[in-house]
Amino acid sequence: MPSPSDAGTLTRTEGGWRARFEAMASPCEMLVEGAGEDLARELHGIAQAEALRIEHKFSRYREDSVIGRLHAARGARTEVDDETALLLDFAAHCHALSGGLFDVTSGVLRGAWRFDGSDRLPDPASVETLRTRVGWPRVSWQRPWLALPESMEIDLGGIGKEYAVDRVLALLRGRTPLPLLVNFGGDLAVSGPRADGSRWQVGIERPDLPEHPAGLLSIEAGGLATSGDARRFLLKDGVRYGHVLDPRSGWPVRDAPRSVTVAAPTCTEAGVLATLALLQGPGAEAWLQAQQMPHWVQR
Repeated sequence: MPSPSDAGTLTRTEGGWRARFEAMASPCEMLVEGAGEDLARELHGIAQAEALRIEHKFSRYREDSVIGRLHAARGARTEVDDETALLLDFAAHCHALSGGLFDVTSGVLRGAWRFDGSDRLPDPASVETLRTRVGWPRVSWQRPWLALPESMEIDLGGIGKEYAVDRVLALLRGRTPLPLLVNFGGDLAVSGPRADGSRWQVGIERPDLPEHPAGLLSIEAGGLATSGDARRFLLKDGVRYGHVLDPRSGWPVRDAPRSVTVAAPTCTEAGVLATLALLQGPGAEAWLQAQQMPHWVQR
């Protein structure tokens, strides 16, 4: 459980309670309606503990994480647990579905790119060098065994936060049937309608003014996720370079929307669809329409 110094906050809302804490480099919150304070505190603890568990287990920055151990194996065949296998199976499915655009080995490209709002583009040669270390088909994955070529890395950041949202909501629903909303950095999921039968109202931020909503979306069940360049980008000679990289070139996708929001049965599905849409560049909206999923695109 979190220590008292990092336990976050619990405050009353009009219909229940709001818990806030930090995890996965994001502000996190849980809303529950109709609960007493004791139950709300218990749910807060469950939500924060699970978020931190997933963060620690799959962090690319920790040597003792699953990812750290895979990297330290230096190409040796390594057995993974069922939860890790589930995420790797999902990553393989997304790679196949996207024609190679969604690739969990592309995290090595962060060695060249710093999306800090500056105009400092990387040296093309350094991008090309790193790009040669990208490619899911080069990974040997036969559940539960994975062999990762020594020069390559696995980065589950593209699905980890959304997976954590779904996991937390599932745990909370196992504890109470009361209405719940779990929100990690704008990626969220709800258990069903609010206590009065109405839908949850969720603000969608403007890419140019992230603190101001562009509008409200109503959600009754399932997940909602947003991908965009509001906070992570470079700007050079009037050209904006968003943080979503094409693993085939190592460079940002050109002419992509500033922001894509997708609603889906789970937050994990919504997050992947939003990212895949951005990877389509100018064809993002047409691609989303073909998926027949509710979406919101801002350019």
